[in-house]
Amino acid sequence: MFEYVIERVYRRVLMLIGRSRVTLVNDSGKVQMMQLKLSAIELRDDTPRLAEFGIASNPPIGSDAVAVFIGGDRSNGVVIATGHQQSRPTGLAPGETKIYCQDGKFIYFTASGGIVIEANGQAVTVSNSTSVTINASTQVIMNTPLLKVSGDIIDNYGTNTHNMAATRAIYNKHTHDVDGVQGGSSTVVSDIPNQPE
Repeated sequence: MFEYVIERVYRRVLMLIGRSRVTLVNDSGKVQMMQLKLSAIELRDDTPRLAEFGIASNPPIGSDAVAVFIGGDRSNGVVIATGHQQSRPTGLAPGETKIYCQDGKFIYFTASGGIVIEANGQAVTVSNSTSVTINASTQVIMNTPLLKVSGDIIDNYGTNTHNMAATRAIYNKHTHDVDGVQGGSSTVVSDIPNQPE
């Protein structure tokens, strides 16, 4: 009898942790559920995945997964780690972090080169912000063929009272005194510009 108990405990210990492949992901509920292939003959459905708060991901099919089975019960498991070998970035220096996805987009916190954001030819959107502030100690560079702004632009906003639209309206109507005209009772000024914009 004692040997039977020892054998049972031993088997439960062996079954506590399993390395597997992700074969299906259901990301529609409050808890992400996975189907795992633990061996050629062992497939587990509806295994919940725990991830760190504030980081959400949907691992590609074929990702590696580590599952812990409560009390060695293979029907009561939880995924605690996943990884996708084909898309994992390599060559990071000690202390660096890269948040990435399968199609090549990433945010890279480098050790010495600042923060790099790679959109991989796709749009970057900031939504529902009351304001966006950039505090750059040297400069802001925008390498773009076109800059569109739907609202007003004010340069030197600490001292300037006009936005660019108001400045343009003033410029479009401005005139100059005409030099070299014999004085009289009237002031002679130039016409407004022929090309106001």
